[in-house]
Amino acid sequence: MNEFPAGKNPGQDGGTNSGELLELAVRVAREAAATARRMRAEAIDDVETKSTATDVVTAADKAVERQVVEALRAMRPGDGILGEEYGSSEEPLPGAVRWILDPIDGTVNYLYGLPQYAVSLAAEVDGAVVAGVVVNAATGDEWTATLGGGAWRGDRRLSGSTPSGLGQSLVGTGFGYDARRREHQGRVLAGLITQVRDIRRFGAAALDLCAVAEGMLDGYYEKGLNPWDWAAGGLVATEAGVVVAGLNGAAPGAEMLVAASPAVFGPLHDALAALDAAGGA
Repeated sequence: MNEFPAGKNPGQDGGTNSGELLELAVRVAREAAATARRMRAEAIDDVETKSTATDVVTAADKAVERQVVEALRAMRPGDGILGEEYGSSEEPLPGAVRWILDPIDGTVNYLYGLPQYAVSLAAEVDGAVVAGVVVNAATGDEWTATLGGGAWRGDRRLSGSTPSGLGQSLVGTGFGYDARRREHQGRVLAGLITQVRDIRRFGAAALDLCAVAEGMLDGYYEKGLNPWDWAAGGLVATEAGVVVAGLNGAAPGAEMLVAASPAVFGPLHDALAALDAAGGA
């Protein structure tokens, strides 16, 4: 990733050039990841819950989001921001940029010290994500993409995997926090696991999508994702040639997101549809 020209912040004029937006996103996300790492090393305190007793949010989530919001507003005050903790959900004006932020994707991993949590930041224009970065804050690994510009891990362009079929596929998933939803998701998992090579559950949707883009997973599915969970990772996957969609022609979203290499997407989609993966609570 190129350094910023002296005396100029990329995108500070309010433009929508995807390359400039990505440069800004990378810088801000790297700084946010450093804050998350530092706070994890110092202490985990002020743990609260959100939707259920198992849905945790830490002081670091809030601090990291405030840092990113302040940085973006200082450099691009006219942009909108949709964040998990504080960002406004107001729809932006036509042609304007909206940033979609997950300050710490994988908060439970963060809480337990598992090295699978990320800062995810995407730039959206007129409903389309045009630039995105996912930084594994624990390891410093970084995935980037621009619309039409490909997906990258560092200097290596990503192109997904090429499994021979669903039966030879390693598939990732995630679970909701509501017990009723988990019960349904458990039944779906029990029906799917006999049809695939194996299942993995890493606990951070953005990183799961980047794993599919890189070929570390052949597919991934989950119900209940929010825009900040998959905006940047979804672009990385799509630009790597991965199919990202919902079930039965629906767009990816809260009802279901399925991401898989083209050879696997069809049979994985059909298996999930037959198991009513989008159903339940």
